[in-house]
Amino acid sequence: MSNPFQIARNAARQHQDHAPLLALMPYARFLGVRMTERDGKPCSHLPFRPSLVGNRSIPALHGGVTAAFMENAALLHLLLAMDETRVPKSIDFAIDYLKPGRAEDTYADCDLSRAGQRVAHVTVRCWQRTPDQVIAIARGHFLLGATE
Repeated sequence: MSNPFQIARNAARQHQDHAPLLALMPYARFLGVRMTERDGKPCSHLPFRPSLVGNRSIPALHGGVTAAFMENAALLHLLLAMDETRVPKSIDFAIDYLKPGRAEDTYADCDLSRAGQRVAHVTVRCWQRTPDQVIAIARGHFLLGATE
């Protein structure tokens, strides 16, 4: 019998319906993360809402929101790219903030740099108006086959 992640992943892979997969990730639901396709690859989308602003004088997205969005993008990418039956666990996650995130929609795409039997390395690029103007880059290691 398939587990909920397998069912959700199959819906995403076969029908580009990412809602069941996002529903299984509480913080992605809280942030309002959506998934789209860009150049045939999954792309995470964080729709803007005022509660995501950390610095109202600029206004800029809260750095923690940007980090959480990017980490969730990496997890979603791993769930789509691999046949994990559980959400991988973060081992480490390093972010380089390059520009302030404006008060607007934000996007992230990921590359699976390396995947072993137990650990995967993912690189995440985050941008807003155009992928050429990256606002943050992250690198993360994730434990595969992790238990809840």
